[in-house]
Amino acid sequence: MTSEKRSALVIGATGLVGAKVVAKLLSSDKYACVKVLVRKPSAVNHPKLQSILFDFDHPDASLIQADDVFCCLGTTMKKAGSKDAFYRVDFTYPYEIAGIALANGAKRFAIITAMGADRTSLFYYNRVKGEIEASLRKLKYDALLIFRPSLLIGERSETRFGEKAGEWAAKFFQFMIPARYRAINADKVAEAMVSITSSNVKGTLVYESDLMQEF
Repeated sequence: MTSEKRSALVIGATGLVGAKVVAKLLSSDKYACVKVLVRKPSAVNHPKLQSILFDFDHPDASLIQADDVFCCLGTTMKKAGSKDAFYRVDFTYPYEIAGIALANGAKRFAIITAMGADRTSLFYYNRVKGEIEASLRKLKYDALLIFRPSLLIGERSETRFGEKAGEWAAKFFQFMIPARYRAINADKVAEAMVSITSSNVKGTLVYESDLMQEF
């Protein structure tokens, strides 16, 4: 007897990890429908894919419905332009969508934060990542799955010189670096997110980079 297929909702679907999550969901036989919330039309065509134009600043609750939600949103301070803008992308949007999705019947919420996420951190980036984790823990999802990758490597749609330099250094010195701190390919993070979320795990679970390296 086969279990009923699920629906998935992805935010941050055009990013480094998000695009790979979408691809893996579309190829998975566990999902019958994959919805992506986007600011502009998606170029991807697939029978299971629903590309939904969405205003994150004025969320339409009727559009936020799925069994499993994958949050791959994230920006940098440089790209955001200010602390307020960064906070809006990395905290406000994920938290608002998590709350609405839960009210609409979602069972599982998977999110990418960062290695070192800690709401008491002296570093603003890590502090915001820790704050979103702490706030999501208060919601009553059947499963809250937190993924904390180290430096992400992979082909980006935009070139970030600092990150490219970091990738090169991480690859060169990888043999000297403990598994938790090694750079990790975005494909492994996506595989971990989809594999674990599509299983029957329950509760709040945190996956550090070394565990994701095994995928």
